[in-house]
Amino acid sequence: MGKGFYISKALGIVCVVAAIGAVATIIALSVVYAQEKSKNEEALLPSTSGPGATTLPPTTPSAPKELWDHYRLPDTLAPLTYNVTLWPRLEPNEHGLYIFTGHSKVVFRCVKETDLILIHSNKLNLTASEGGHLATLKGLDGATAPGLKKTWLEVPTEYLVIQLDSPLQAGSWYELFTDFVGELADDLGGFYRSEYMEDGVKKVVATTQMQPTDARKAFPCFDEPAMKAVFHMTLIHPSDTVALSNEPVNVTMDGQHLLQTSFEPTEIMSTYLLAFVVFLVIIYSTYSQNHTNEKGVRIWARKKAIAEGQGDYALEKTGPILTFFENYYKSKYPLSKSDQIALPDFSAGAMENWGLITYRETALLYNPHASSNGDKEWVATVISHELAHMWFGNLVTTRWWNDLWLNEGFATYVSYLGANYAEPTWNMKDLIVLNEIVGVMGVDALASSHPLSSKEEDVQRPEDISQLFDSITYSKGAAVLRMLSEFITEKVFSEGLATYLQEFKYNNTVYTDLWKHLQMAVDKNGIKLPHTVEVIMNRWILQMGFPVVTIDTKTGRITQKHFLLDPESVVETPSEFKYEWFVPMTWIKTGGVEQQYWLLNKEEMALGVNDWLVANIDMKGFYRVNYDSENWERLLNKLSTKHQDIPVINRAQIIDDAFNLARAKMVNTTLALRTTKFLDKEVEYMPWETASRNLNYFFLMFDRSEVYGHMQAYIKKQVTPLFNHFKELTANWTKIPDNHTDQYNQVNAISLACSTGVEGCKELTTGWFKEWMSDPANNKISPNLKTTVYCSAIAAGGVDEWDFAWSMFKNATIASEADKLMYALSCTKQPWLLNRYLEYCLDPTKIRKQDATSTVVSIAGNPIGQPLAWDFVRANWDHIVNDYGGFSFGGLISGVTKRFSSEFEYKQLVQFKEDNAGSLGTSSAALEQSLERTKANMNWVAMNKDQVLEWFISETSSPV
Repeated sequence: MGKGFYISKALGIVCVVAAIGAVATIIALSVVYAQEKSKNEEALLPSTSGPGATTLPPTTPSAPKELWDHYRLPDTLAPLTYNVTLWPRLEPNEHGLYIFTGHSKVVFRCVKETDLILIHSNKLNLTASEGGHLATLKGLDGATAPGLKKTWLEVPTEYLVIQLDSPLQAGSWYELFTDFVGELADDLGGFYRSEYMEDGVKKVVATTQMQPTDARKAFPCFDEPAMKAVFHMTLIHPSDTVALSNEPVNVTMDGQHLLQTSFEPTEIMSTYLLAFVVFLVIIYSTYSQNHTNEKGVRIWARKKAIAEGQGDYALEKTGPILTFFENYYKSKYPLSKSDQIALPDFSAGAMENWGLITYRETALLYNPHASSNGDKEWVATVISHELAHMWFGNLVTTRWWNDLWLNEGFATYVSYLGANYAEPTWNMKDLIVLNEIVGVMGVDALASSHPLSSKEEDVQRPEDISQLFDSITYSKGAAVLRMLSEFITEKVFSEGLATYLQEFKYNNTVYTDLWKHLQMAVDKNGIKLPHTVEVIMNRWILQMGFPVVTIDTKTGRITQKHFLLDPESVVETPSEFKYEWFVPMTWIKTGGVEQQYWLLNKEEMALGVNDWLVANIDMKGFYRVNYDSENWERLLNKLSTKHQDIPVINRAQIIDDAFNLARAKMVNTTLALRTTKFLDKEVEYMPWETASRNLNYFFLMFDRSEVYGHMQAYIKKQVTPLFNHFKELTANWTKIPDNHTDQYNQVNAISLACSTGVEGCKELTTGWFKEWMSDPANNKISPNLKTTVYCSAIAAGGVDEWDFAWSMFKNATIASEADKLMYALSCTKQPWLLNRYLEYCLDPTKIRKQDATSTVVSIAGNPIGQPLAWDFVRANWDHIVNDYGGFSFGGLISGVTKRFSSEFEYKQLVQFKEDNAGSLGTSSAALEQSLERTKANMNWVAMNKDQVLEWFISETSSPV
């Protein structure tokens, strides 16, 4: 008996009866398959004509839209259950195509009388019935099904349209049957295939990614999150493979070298959370099967990955994180099992399919001998993020995609709480500031940003939905929910969540439903707020951006205004709140006692001090802080004399605020640079990481100018004590620091030291790398240091180093190791190697489609590679858009243009926009942000270059 296939004796009689239907189904699908072999490739494309199909004349702009011209389903029908059978082929047909065949029955209720059925279907070739129609309809429970008048596929809106001879009756139940063929493509969406090599043999996995609108590529369905139903899934697959889905296996039966695996019916759920996977038995291990806990946790991956123990960490932490969320939500895990599978090809980091979470390998697998502490943290936070969704998103689902921010922002925020529970020594609650908040503030300070919550009518098309999956949705969503949890307290926040989940389980909501339950918890616990939760939070989610709060310690005056990186940019998005916020402020001054205050207006008189003051303690609020010049001087003096008096997060915040205020022309750029002078005495990670990121902007703007050398000299001066500190702490680089963030800062120390020429650094990294080249089977480089060592050595070396790294990348069996090498290959200073690497990005046998965007962006991050990457993107744009679904188009545009700071580059971007107006799609918002960012960069460089050069010269020429 194959591993994972078990039929109990109690099910014996049921199996005998069910086997008849199973064999009949298998035989029927075999006939379908035989018929398909005579079809050509075009037969796999969606039919818009043929027997029973009617192609409608195009509507003119003045004509009223038909229902099938709308992207949203009408409110006339509501699904109850689906019964879906799918048969993926893991071998190509004679045309070289991988296909799947299937049929589906959906039972639905007529809510309002209608003579039209609209159901989503995309890229499926529907088989015509004997009557020539693309579906069959029958009535249930005594209802009579009307005849079908016309059926066709409406490609733009992705519908199967069924016109009826007479109306469906409100309150009656019906069943719609469809039979279809689809392509098991490698486009990473819907029902698709993933491939990998093992022992020189290609392995094929059939897997899914339905979110947001790709369930319709697997079978016809009402593909909207509010259209919840129960799914009965059956997969037909080769006898040497395993099938998984959201629920446990109900029964598996043999038939003609095939297995038919049926699964228990799902809970009531949305289509985008459906998942199923078929893969070779050899990637399943008894390790996964036998090491289950009371929640039925299993980790699935490639055979070698499981054999090497790469799933151990995920298995160890999944149970505790589930327990944390059960306590946090005050609700038991809703399902009987939690399968988690690492896929070689996956477009996102992971997907929260209910009961079958899919991951990139780097987000689930961890090898303690080869993976860094950053890899380990990523695994913990991604698992925590996806498990948080099991309740918030899956059990209770937002009604429409305009509230995606609530789903993803919430999971992002609480993922740090779950990871903190699993790894209590990591200070994960602090790291959210660096990982999420600091970065997204840079995006939200652009005039081309957008509010967290959109109107439903503004989010209609699939591309509208896809554009919402950005850092605003995830990271700003997390930041404002963290801020809310802080000012009502985490305990009260958790209580409100519990009643929210209890009331709306298996249902759909809008964000105001959450506000209502949080308000109930606030009232119950006697929390005093200046307004209701809804009134306060609407200002943070219904208008884009955030405020900069200016504190004048001489007068006691506090003011707020909309913070924009480019104060001259025009904000075209109006706000009913006039870009004012209700700001929960905190501050400390002499004595260190934290004080709280609500800033409710544009200007208020609130305090007066004559000593240093720092506001927004631990960056709990989503706002920046500016001060009068005297207080800035007091803060700089405190940093230079006793920086530990300021909390570590606020030391990072002072740097980040100052640099961004300088870019917005609110303080002098030299003031921002002065906030880094204390770093020669700082050993904590967060201030150094924040300074490094902000100084990286200076590198982007000046690494092709005379400023660069003097800037390098200054950073070398500041980082040398840090480099020596870690040299001593690690006993001359022979030990790993104990503290989690110290391990991160050791990387900063070596990376900055090597890039600025600190004595002994480059010799250290190139020595380690050459030692590895001489003995490829024995890599002694610390996993934490691999990325910076590989990059430094490849940058200092030539073709030999690059070719060695490429060879090790191609042979890597650990995904996180492959990622490190993939990035380091972009560090070479040889243009011809970078061009070769760019070409590899269009060959999925060399660079996986899922990694193409990040690789091109990494190359663009190299000052030598940036113009090469930009030329590459422009030259290949049509191919990338039309034939290469692995690219994240918005991320690509943003990544290759981040250095742009000249009029010439701006004009190139404008020309690119004009030349590709019809193919920008989901990248249009990113392009607008790049145009805005380029214009701001141009202005900033013109204003600051001379004074920055002068400051760096003065700092490096003065005595140490």
